[in-house]
Amino acid sequence: QTAALGVMIAALFIAPIGIVHAGAALLTPSLIPIAIGVAILSTALPYTLEMIALTRMPTRTFGTLMSIEPAFGALSGLLFLNEVLSFSQWMAISCIIMASVGATLTMRNHSKPVLTDN
Repeated sequence: QTAALGVMIAALFIAPIGIVHAGAALLTPSLIPIAIGVAILSTALPYTLEMIALTRMPTRTFGTLMSIEPAFGALSGLLFLNEVLSFSQWMAISCIIMASVGATLTMRNHSKPVLTDN
């Protein structure tokens, strides 16, 4: 519920800016399905999948995967939007990936071995 409230508040602040910039284009009927698709694919679906994953995997694994998300966002911008990444951005991505690998490699299984009396 908190995330939904946050998205609604953000939409209330951003919507006026979008309305000013889009103007009459918002009245185009063919734009409504595209807007709904963008809303579902950019907010509702990712959040739902993250909550499902959180219930099905260990918290530490989930946290590690979430920390990699911004790095993959930057790499997606590079691949799909032809964005140029600066040296410091490449270094930050490298640090995030190395930290995630380190966290994964040092992760311990918390289950204790079963001892039997023989």
